[in-house]
Order: sequence, then structure tokens, then C-alpha cells
Amino acid sequence: MPKDAEKFDWKASNLANFGTDSEKQVKKESADLEPAWAESGSKPGIEIWRINKFKVEKWPVEDYGKFYSGDSYIIMNTYKDGESLNYDIHFWIGKYSTADEYGTAAYKTVELDTFHDDKPIQHREVQGHESPKFKEYFDFYTVMKGGCDSGFRRVGPRGYKPRLFQVVGIKKQIDIIDIPFKRGNLNSEDVFILDLGLRIYQFNGETATKDEKFKATQYVNNMRSDRQGKPRLDILEERSISPGHRFYKSIPDGASKEKGEEDGAPANEIAMYRISDVSGVTDFNVVLNGSLDRNMLDSKDVFVINTGTEVYCWVGKGASIEERRNAMGYTHKYLMNQPNAFAPITIVSEGQKCPELQAIW
Repeated sequence: MPKDAEKFDWKASNLANFGTDSEKQVKKESADLEPAWAESGSKPGIEIWRINKFKVEKWPVEDYGKFYSGDSYIIMNTYKDGESLNYDIHFWIGKYSTADEYGTAAYKTVELDTFHDDKPIQHREVQGHESPKFKEYFDFYTVMKGGCDSGFRRVGPRGYKPRLFQVVGIKKQIDIIDIPFKRGNLNSEDVFILDLGLRIYQFNGETATKDEKFKATQYVNNMRSDRQGKPRLDILEERSISPGHRFYKSIPDGASKEKGEEDGAPANEIAMYRISDVSGVTDFNVVLNGSLDRNMLDSKDVFVINTGTEVYCWVGKGASIEERRNAMGYTHKYLMNQPNAFAPITIVSEGQKCPELQAIW
């Protein structure tokens, strides 16, 4: 089992009861009583909720794209498909989110799906292993340290705690990550933003890409705008400043990279598995290893499809209650023995439109 997997208890975050008639009825009644869902999905766009002490709280629109590593969230994308509305629902698990929080996020995701009569496609996202689909929802995708209660969203510039952000990625997949405030965490390959409240530095590493520099410049200009233009902004090129520059002196010496951080997620095996209870017990058996074939799908069962970077759980229309109920549990258990236990998971029922799944065949 990958060491990082120990930080999460997947039993608390699975969708183990997905699909039973009685469970659907209970969840439908519960969903109708959840005030957060009342106006959800009424028009195209993104909606975000944060889980706080088992409760669902609306996340401020101005903070869309900002997530705290100590929290869990539910994100809903509503879009038009012809004359009707369709939905994608993601639950996002912060690296240091509590079991109560991410367990509630998983449960409430199913509840929101039920509120919309099972039309949405459900997704699981884990910090640092998010799907491209998820990141593309936001102009800026930022992960902050701590929980939102420890953030500085409503604090004046003079009260800001100094923060160091790393801007890293390629093309449209660029992340802005709140990293430990140590000088040794700088490198020449990326862009870094030093936020001192009333003074902001953008440090362009010598070999940073133009995409990283462009995204960083957009981000720091937004920061200044949010603070009524009060902060002074300095954009620095690594090759043009001396080791004694004020930028370096403003950051404490040392390096404190977090344990388990890696340069990119390891790839999983490409494979297809069938979940079937035709024998009287629920079995999880390999169908294909090293390749994928849509012709192997069978409406009577549930299939787990591992592309190497993402995992799809395809639920056939004729799948039994037991097969549907065990689908996510088996998927989680299977992933725990893969190199990347935190790969994105998507649940797709037969007949639902999922361009990402269609693109893998």
C-alpha cells in the first residue's frame, strides 16, 4: 500500500450504498430537507460548498478556485445539453481534511446527486491528484495551507501572515500552491509568489515557462485588485537579482518540503475489471490487462476501468443492487494497492454522457 494512502480512511469516504431502492428513498427524503440544495443546479455555472462540522456551507463566489488543504468541498458544474441541464458533482478531499469532513462530503455528494434524480456524474478528487476536468473549471486553481477558518480572506493587508506560493504546471494545467515559508523551497524551474500583505513579489525562476509566468502575473494582479491596489508589486527575474536581494532576505532560511510530496503522480496499471454477483457472491475479476475495450462492457454488471491516470466506474442498467452497492467500495480497495491510490474516480451510469470516458476507447 502506498505510504500516502494512510492519511485517508477510504471506508469513510466511499459510496458503498450507491443504488439500492431503499437507500435512494431515504437519501431523496434527506436531500429534500437539505437547505443548501434548494437552488442548486438551476442555471449553468459552478457552485461550491464547504463541509464544516457535518454541515454544508456555501463557499463565497470570490473564493472559487481557492481550496484549503484542511477542508473538504463539494463542487457542482451545471451545463446545458440541448434544452436540458446536466451536472457533474465532485467532492474534493484536502490532504489534511478530517475523516468527519471528507466522509460527510462523500455522503452529501450522493445526496446532491439524488436531489437531482441521479442525473449528475459523480467524481472523487484528492488534493494533488485532481483530474484535468476539475482544474479547468477555474481561472486560478489555488491550494492554501490550513483550513478556511485560518485564512486571511477578510483580514486587512497589514494583518496578513506571510505566504509563499509556487506556480507550477504546463499550459492550462497550472497550479498555485501554498508551500512552506522557507527559502530552500525555491527553485529555478518554477515561478514563486511572496505575499507580504502590502508588498508582493513575483519571482520568475531562470527556466520557468512562459505559461507559469503569465499565470503568475494574472494572479498577483488579481491579488492587488482584491486589496484595492494598495500592495506594491515587484516582478523579479532570478538571473537579474543578487543573493542579497530583499526578496531572499524576506524568506527564512532552510527547507521544509512536506513528506510524501512527489513530482507528479505515479501511473497505475491499465486494466478493466468486472463486478458481478451472478455466482451468488460479489466477485471482482480482471477482464483485460494492459488494454481497454468498450465491447467488453455488459449492461448486467459494473465495470472498473483504469486508464492509468484516472478510474471510471461504469454501472450497467441491469446491474444488481449488490453490484451497484459494492462498486465504489471495490474501486477504493482496488486503488489502495495501486501506485497512485488517490487517482480521480468517476461514476458513470450506462446512458450518461461522459466525453472523458468516451475519449479513452
